[in-house]
Amino acid sequence: MRIVIIGGGGHARVVADILLAVEGMEPVGFVTAERAPGTPGPFGLPVLGGDDAVDDIPHDGLVVAVGDNGIRRRLFEHFAARGETFVNAVHPTAILAPDVVLGRGCMVCPGAIVNTGSVIGDDVILNTGSVTDHDCRIGDHAHVAPGAKLAGAVRIGAGVLVGLGAAVLPGVSLGDGAVAGAGAVVLGDVPAGSTVVGVPARPKT
Repeated sequence: MRIVIIGGGGHARVVADILLAVEGMEPVGFVTAERAPGTPGPFGLPVLGGDDAVDDIPHDGLVVAVGDNGIRRRLFEHFAARGETFVNAVHPTAILAPDVVLGRGCMVCPGAIVNTGSVIGDDVILNTGSVTDHDCRIGDHAHVAPGAKLAGAVRIGAGVLVGLGAAVLPGVSLGDGAVAGAGAVVLGDVPAGSTVVGVPARPKT
């Protein structure tokens, strides 16, 4: 399956590494305006051009590989409106329970764990070594950062960032666009658009 990677930064490199590790996945190159078309990218894969180049590239699907939730969402919606097919980049060392529901265009990095009953939306990043325990719900375009841990039945809204090494206790909800800062321990619900930091997590002032 020929896959175009949208992006040219660190997340794009990680996605390329994941796809190269999965049998049957063939990353054909990077779509980014940051480098000139035809120049070599990571892993020897070429830079194919900007967003407009996608129509001219033979491919079976794509992954939007951008870390910033807002930019990733905009690109995902742009290509969805053009009828593109999104594929999931799931590293072979990630562990997903058989009944996990995974949306379109997700990135599940090395060592990530997703336990039974969890439902993951579209365009979600479950980063390296993250843990999503049983019966969680993660909204579209969210990012669970490296080493972050979601206990059972956590609810994560659209566009949420759970920062590096943060922990969210059982049954807690984070509203759309909320941020739990790196290392935060989230004991209670976080309103949409709010940022919490610290141990225990409190609103950022």
